[in-house]
Amino acid sequence: MAAAFQYRPRFVDIRVRPPKAEDVAAADVNALKPGERACDHADCRAPASTRAPKSRDLLGEHYWFCQAHAAEYNRTWNFFAGMTEGEIRARMAEDQATGGRPTWSVSQGGRNREAAAGRAPFRDPFGIFGAGLARDAGARAPVERRMGKLERGALTDLDLDATASEATIRERYVELVKRCHPDANGGDRTSEHKLQRVIKAYKTLRKAKLA
Repeated sequence: MAAAFQYRPRFVDIRVRPPKAEDVAAADVNALKPGERACDHADCRAPASTRAPKSRDLLGEHYWFCQAHAAEYNRTWNFFAGMTEGEIRARMAEDQATGGRPTWSVSQGGRNREAAAGRAPFRDPFGIFGAGLARDAGARAPVERRMGKLERGALTDLDLDATASEATIRERYVELVKRCHPDANGGDRTSEHKLQRVIKAYKTLRKAKLA
């Protein structure tokens, strides 16, 4: 073949340079976009797209999960968990009668007992007269915080209840890590599974702003 008709490639070197580290960080597929919220599951960076009720007593409050963790949460959800068979039957009968809606007792206008006695019921809308009693009661008994299934499970893994304060949670976390970590217990690895649960529980409580 004549030299005039020989194929000559237009580009001799087509090597592609590897991306820079800052470009890779900027293109992180797990980074949340504006307006998105993170999944409430510990260690999950995916955006949340599904909500789930926190517990039977907090049906109006929700966790926000990604699709995978929402499916996992729903598999373990049990509305009647912790209730006896009699309580379950009573709850089902109540739901059938009221449709699951709350009910209130209604006064019969001027026919109630307060009106019959010629006096109006005493009201304390600002809590002035009951403030001292409320303070005394609060000082005597620890306050149990309202929390969902994840937070209660995390406290159980730390051997605590719903009345535990932030300081108590941190102290118990440090104590259990020292007890279960092989570097702190003489190399005993029998508690590694417990250690993983303790770390995950503490992350869950930190994410819920309880620790």
